[in-house]
Amino acid sequence: MMAASEACPKSSGTALAPVPAWQPGTDASVLPQAYRDVLEVLVDAGRPLRARQLVVLLGLPAEAAKIEGLRSKLKRLVTRGWLTEDSPGMFAVTRQITGQAAEPKEPGSLR
Repeated sequence: MMAASEACPKSSGTALAPVPAWQPGTDASVLPQAYRDVLEVLVDAGRPLRARQLVVLLGLPAEAAKIEGLRSKLKRLVTRGWLTEDSPGMFAVTRQITGQAAEPKEPGSLR
């Protein structure tokens, strides 16, 4: 007799990692790696960037699908309080995130 888990194969095998809302005291380590990479590039840039610019800086091909996929992640980070979009399409880290990135969490740690 087959177990229920064997009878129903998994759909895609990939689980979506949750993107938690930013709260005081929360650092980027709670985010999935792809989102942490975006934050790091934006902190390093020190200014707002467009999705197309970020795709290039992240080392991804500047294809429409990659740009739109990243734009979706950026909008999600805006709604969760990690980023701001002060003018349409221009994404930047919030002041709270910029301040956290400047302060090492552990002795000898860069981030």
